[in-house]
Amino acid sequence: MSELTLFLIRVAYLAILWIFVLSAISVIRSDMFGARVPEAARAAEPRTGGRAGRRGRQAARPPTKRRGAPTHVVVTQGSNVGERADLNGAPVLIGRGSDAAIRLDDDYVSTRHARIAASGDQWFVEDLGSTNGTYLGNVRITQPTTITLGSQVRIGKTILELRK
Repeated sequence: MSELTLFLIRVAYLAILWIFVLSAISVIRSDMFGARVPEAARAAEPRTGGRAGRRGRQAARPPTKRRGAPTHVVVTQGSNVGERADLNGAPVLIGRGSDAAIRLDDDYVSTRHARIAASGDQWFVEDLGSTNGTYLGNVRITQPTTITLGSQVRIGKTILELRK
């Protein structure tokens, strides 16, 4: 083998090694600090701090209760079986972080993994850029997805359900 070929193989090997190292650092950073939220998404979120005007109080109000509507989300399988969060304080944050409404002790769960929120009479589950993904049944979700009573949401090794 010529010296030029050997040199090119070494350079290619180092480039692939650095790509791997940088991607591993990126995954660790996103797991520790959460995914970056674009400025447009931050501007669209209602502000809850400070003096909220009449519109702010209406936007923060939970959805009206109707018969047959889910009232809480429960962990049905996993290490935190029985843990629950009421949906009247929506949105419900799920993850390993201390600010999560449902805190999961699961190695496959990110700090801020998923969120369950309401829009009108419908409930949605949204993956927050987690490393291992959020599943509705056996399907990985990539955008906010409608969930109903009894829908199984899998996060890591944990399964959650909406209940009355």
